[in-house]
Amino acid sequence: MRKTWQTTRRALTLTAIAAFVTGGAFLSAGTASAATTLVSNSCTGSVTGQMGDQVAIDGASVKTLVTNGANNAGTLAIGSWAGDSIAKNHSILVGQVPNSAGGEASGAAIGKAVRTALANSGTWGLGLDWNKTLNSVESTVAKGCGLTLLAANYVAPSTPTQPNAGGTQGSTGTAPGGASGNLSNLNAGTAGGTGGSAPMRDYSGIPTATAGTAVAPGVRYPANGILPGDASAPQAGAGDQSGQGADIRDAGNAQSLASNSASNDVQLPMLLAVIVLAGVTAGLVRTWVLRRAS
Repeated sequence: MRKTWQTTRRALTLTAIAAFVTGGAFLSAGTASAATTLVSNSCTGSVTGQMGDQVAIDGASVKTLVTNGANNAGTLAIGSWAGDSIAKNHSILVGQVPNSAGGEASGAAIGKAVRTALANSGTWGLGLDWNKTLNSVESTVAKGCGLTLLAANYVAPSTPTQPNAGGTQGSTGTAPGGASGNLSNLNAGTAGGTGGSAPMRDYSGIPTATAGTAVAPGVRYPANGILPGDASAPQAGAGDQSGQGADIRDAGNAQSLASNSASNDVQLPMLLAVIVLAGVTAGLVRTWVLRRAS
């Protein structure tokens, strides 16, 4: 009986280990999450992604700014060391594509993200006063960077049809004073001295501008339109961008990368592994109690 129980316990232990490994493999795969749009060679310009996507820059795009900021800190910092250190970080998160036509990753946000990445790098190039050097780097990057974030899958809401407040022109009716006929043919001061009238003009369809209200990029540049600086747009006239390559007109190239999955996802394989492990533990405790009793 004891030999049979030992064999059973060994089998359950192996099963628990296998279930634990399987659950870990499933958890590492995780569920699909938002992608990361990487701006590879610039920290300025416009970036187009899907709503909710994270936006990251390559550290190499701010290497020169970091080097200058460290050298100008006055803390005996070695700017080239700091620049080389930040260039090794190829994905620095600076913002997120909004759930609207567009938004921005400001220079201040980019400077703060670069500061954090440089502080975590542990480089020896920050000089005697790390905080002062990091402040100088953050300020320099903030002044030299700034991204416009555009949502490729944003759809502008449709404008509801406004009712015709002035009525329909050309309709017939009775004029003031009892005159009848087509109201659109009446002119003021006529119709036998009784005075004429005409339908009010409908100005509800004329667009108006409100002071202090900015127009969203999605309204100025619809999804099927052409953004300024587009390489496919015709360039003409003196003083325009004729003769310049697409790499000059359009700063930045973006591509989507899969981001890390959420670390708090608990799936069925892990639950099964925990249950099996609990059963094995209970069996071991029972065996220990029986041995103590005998």
